[in-house]
Amino acid sequence: MAAVLSLCSSLTPKLSHNQTSTPFSHARTNLSFLSQSLSSLTLNSRKQPALSFTVKLTDTEAAVETSEPETENPGPEIEPAVETAAEPKREEVFAVVMVGSRQYIVFPGRYIYTQRLKGANVNDKITLNKVLLVGTKTSTYIGKPIVPNATVEAIVEEQTLDKKVIVFKYKKKKNYRRNIGHRQPITRIRVTSITGYQDSPAVTLP
Repeated sequence: MAAVLSLCSSLTPKLSHNQTSTPFSHARTNLSFLSQSLSSLTLNSRKQPALSFTVKLTDTEAAVETSEPETENPGPEIEPAVETAAEPKREEVFAVVMVGSRQYIVFPGRYIYTQRLKGANVNDKITLNKVLLVGTKTSTYIGKPIVPNATVEAIVEEQTLDKKVIVFKYKKKKNYRRNIGHRQPITRIRVTSITGYQDSPAVTLP
């Protein structure tokens, strides 16, 4: 009996030791398992490649895209040029005429301002006979003092007044000042033609 009791007493602390050590061993194994799982997760996250989004077209869509014809914007239609009959050019000629006491250079189609022509109304046709000189590209007709049979045809366009001129009078130490404005009456005429000089003797230019 004593041997049996000694054997039991020797066995009991071993059992108690084994019973107390088991929960710690389970906890250690759990911690080791968790650490291994975390390390594996970090390794897997590092090894995973970055996601790339690429759109892949199917064969039918690619075929549709290639089969679409390229439409170009039609440019503006070029109309054929229509040839128009060119009008005959007038002969370039000028004249020097005397109106009143002044001399003017006139060209067909241009207008000039002269001193007031008494008795002339708007749209009246007038003839200037005092033609002192007629010139063209090739020759010159000089009057002595006027070119015989040469006339300048013109039409009256407007009867108006010239720009205002200030006439100021002043006398020193007399408190005398006079400010007067004046507008000279003038007539605008447009030259239509220069004729009748062809029969006169001409001076050919070199």
